[in-house]
Amino acid sequence: MKKLIAMMLAGAMLFAATGCSSDNGGSTEDAVAKYGSDTLKLYNWGEYMGENLISDFEKEFGVKVIVEYFDSNEMMYTKLQGGDSYDVLVPSDYMIERLISEGMLQELDLSKIPNIANLAEGVKNLPYDPDNTYSVPYFWGNVGIVYNHNNVDPADVEAEGWNILKDTKYAGHIYMYDSERDAFMTAFKALGYSMNTENEDEIQAAYEWLLEMNNTMEPVYVTDEVIDGMANGNKDIAVMYSGDAAYVLDTNEDMSYWMPTEGTNLWSDAMVIPANAENPALAHEFINYVLSYDASYGNSEYVGYASSNQEVLDTLSGEGGYYENNEAYLPRSGYEKDEVFHDNQTLKKILSELWIKVKASKA
Repeated sequence: MKKLIAMMLAGAMLFAATGCSSDNGGSTEDAVAKYGSDTLKLYNWGEYMGENLISDFEKEFGVKVIVEYFDSNEMMYTKLQGGDSYDVLVPSDYMIERLISEGMLQELDLSKIPNIANLAEGVKNLPYDPDNTYSVPYFWGNVGIVYNHNNVDPADVEAEGWNILKDTKYAGHIYMYDSERDAFMTAFKALGYSMNTENEDEIQAAYEWLLEMNNTMEPVYVTDEVIDGMANGNKDIAVMYSGDAAYVLDTNEDMSYWMPTEGTNLWSDAMVIPANAENPALAHEFINYVLSYDASYGNSEYVGYASSNQEVLDTLSGEGGYYENNEAYLPRSGYEKDEVFHDNQTLKKILSELWIKVKASKA
């Protein structure tokens, strides 16, 4: 899913410290004795970890971590299909659903992840893995509207919701996220439909909604560049992931955030252990570590996405917290019109083809 504070470093590889013994941490020998290995292979989104997460884990447990980065769930999936082996992955909800159905993940031993007790209420019992049999949430959030409250009337945003993207008063001042999933989600929700609909008439109506938006609003289609674009005030309205929006609001005081009452995408990225992982014992230790208060706090403060640790979430969004009064940091949860994407390759193909047609159309 994508949703990052900085440009992703696709395909890059970071070789961390050697994992030698330390006065304040574990030793390589202890790690090998306990886990059967002193090396963890992690596959994660770029710029999706606190600055000290890896080095602190290595120091405490006497191990070394090899990190590779992906820039899409599909890229990660292709690597797995090709036989590449990792100990921990951090895919998104719909991809986890797919990996489970294809037998590509192993069940977690939750007795080795006691910090799962720290999970925030908003990430419990998610539909793709309600009992955390295969996954433990890492970050989560919503998709909403970032807007310049000096140039866009807040009353318009609140009254129109996703339909603000078709309000011709703001033509030429809009960033639209260049993703068939996110674009069609806005259209489906604006029309009162489920974003997982397979109804042909509803899909056609959403397609026509997007065509009209394209042909009347002069939108600029973007992905990661939306972050700097809105932080710099280049446009007045943008569809954005909440974590990126939190960064924009923190950077530019003219920006506000709104989650439409018609509903939106409730997304989560979670930690999983592939079926072919070579070091599942160390993988469990890492997952448990990430859920700890200090590690989760460092991750969330640095990246800007909502922590899956309830105490960290409360601290960062509460009085005196780094994201106090930041409308985008704390996701909306328990709202009946918000949904999680399901894995549906047939629907994805249809929407992808229609999205190409939308962007190619002219008034």
